[in-house]
Amino acid sequence: MKFGKKVEQILNEQVVKEIWSAHLYLSMSSWLETNGLKGFANWMRVQYQEEMSHAMKIFDFILARGGHAVIGAIDSVPTEFKGLKHIFEETCKHEGIVTESIHNCFEVAEKERDFSTTNMLQWFIDEQVEEEQTALEILNQIKLIGEEGSAIYLLDKELGTRVFVNTAQSAQ
Repeated sequence: MKFGKKVEQILNEQVVKEIWSAHLYLSMSSWLETNGLKGFANWMRVQYQEEMSHAMKIFDFILARGGHAVIGAIDSVPTEFKGLKHIFEETCKHEGIVTESIHNCFEVAEKERDFSTTNMLQWFIDEQVEEEQTALEILNQIKLIGEEGSAIYLLDKELGTRVFVNTAQSAQ
C-alpha cells in the first residue's frame, strides 16, 4: 500500500538530514585525522557509514511502499572545529536534533495512521538512544581525561578499532 504525500515528504526530508549528518561526520573525521587523532577519525568515518546506511534504509522504504524517493539539496557542513571536546559536544547536540526529527517523522506517520512507517521508524527511535548514549560516553571520557596526554592516546587507539556493521540493513 502506498503511503500519503505527507509521510512521503517527511521521509524524503529525513533522507536529506541523514546524508547531511553523514557529511558532518566525514568533515569531523577529516579535522580529527589532520590533527593527529586517527582513531577518533576512524570512529567518525564509521559514523559517516552508519548515517549513509540510515539514509538508504529510509530511501529503500519509500521505494518499497511505491513512493518516489527524492534527494533534495544537501547543505554544506562545518569544516573547522575548536578541538576534540568541541567535536563531541557538537556530535551530542546533533544526535539530539536527529532524535527530534525522527520523533517528528513518527508523529506525522502516526497522525496519518501509517502503521508500516511507524513500525519502520521504531528501529530509528531505538537506534537514536544508542547514538546519543555512545556520543555522550565519549564526551564524558574526554572531559574526564582532558584533550592531551597518554589517556587521550589510549582512547584514540580504542576508537581506532571500531568497524562498520550495517545494522540498518539487517533490521529491514
